[in-house]
Amino acid sequence: MAALALALCATLTSGNGPGATGERWGGLVVPMAVALASPVAWARHKPWPVLAVLLTEMTVAAAALGSGLEQLWPLLLVAGLLVSLITATRAPRAGVAAAALTLAVQQLTWQASLFAEGGWRRVLAPGFLGLTVLLALSVLAAWLAGTLIRQRREYEQALLGHATAEAVTAERLRIARDLHDMIAHSIGVIAIQAGAGSRVIDTAPDQTRDALDAIEDTSRRTLSELRRMLGILRQAEPDPVTAAGTEPLAGLAALDRLVASTADAGVRMQVRRRGTPTPLPPTIDHAAFRIVQESVTNVVRHARTPRCQVTIEHRPGELLVQISDDGPGGASATGPGYGISGMRERVALLNGQLTAAPRPDGGFAVSARIPIPATAPSHPPQSIRAR
Repeated sequence: MAALALALCATLTSGNGPGATGERWGGLVVPMAVALASPVAWARHKPWPVLAVLLTEMTVAAAALGSGLEQLWPLLLVAGLLVSLITATRAPRAGVAAAALTLAVQQLTWQASLFAEGGWRRVLAPGFLGLTVLLALSVLAAWLAGTLIRQRREYEQALLGHATAEAVTAERLRIARDLHDMIAHSIGVIAIQAGAGSRVIDTAPDQTRDALDAIEDTSRRTLSELRRMLGILRQAEPDPVTAAGTEPLAGLAALDRLVASTADAGVRMQVRRRGTPTPLPPTIDHAAFRIVQESVTNVVRHARTPRCQVTIEHRPGELLVQISDDGPGGASATGPGYGISGMRERVALLNGQLTAAPRPDGGFAVSARIPIPATAPSHPPQSIRAR
């Protein structure tokens, strides 16, 4: 507002001769400039009323001064800025209306002043026709600037909405993979324990009781995880970033529990750790555990062997996860399930590589190489423990 008032003071006192505005109005020039500029103080919150007041001031001041718009050009600039503001922050129709109203008032005021000074000859003079076109182009430029700002903001909002939708979809796919891995493993253990218990129910009651205890323990853990995941799915729009930081997602630290449940299913799982263990990013830690879990589930269901080997090797810049067995099975990679494809998706999302194929000397092997980002946190080495 102060800058506009100073600019108006300078333009209103710039005329020469006996009819100049400064000589006619004398000491009233400064109060007049302040009055003309004062509505701009409310332009940000009420641009429409301020634009209407400025256009009215422009018309009245041009008639009172008798000099057209030559000495009121700061108001023209402010009116253009208001057109841009309305176009950028309001609906498209509001921007068009503001530009049309501003153009109409400016042109009527300009043409009326020209006609009053010299009739049609002055109105149609080439120089004044050029100024008329420039006035129209200035309003058009203001409207275009506001339109570009509004479209850019809408585009950014659309990108944000699209990114949010993709994040929600990715989170739901992750939960679906987790559900598959967890349920497939648990149901496999339960089926094997139930079959073993039914065979020895008459001859070995103690073994039957152990099998039932294992079924109960596996069922309770599965039910607990199902409740947690279904609680997430009930949310209308889960926040993947928040969820990832608060969910108790299983990682490689949970391998002890997996070893115990696999042993209950009749498969001894030998875990070997190599290299210097370092803390892993949660996404890599969780993916590595799920790969081991799904692979061991395939061993229990398909391999027909009492043992399997799991190797967790920490290498510079990458994590190597290997699961192998020597059983006569091996249909796990070509079966109708989603285990292998789910593991491939997990590793691909982490820019890693996964191979799953029968071994030349019998059995089946799964190997996953997952790169570890250079920004991963580093802590003092932990003790290496082999089982």
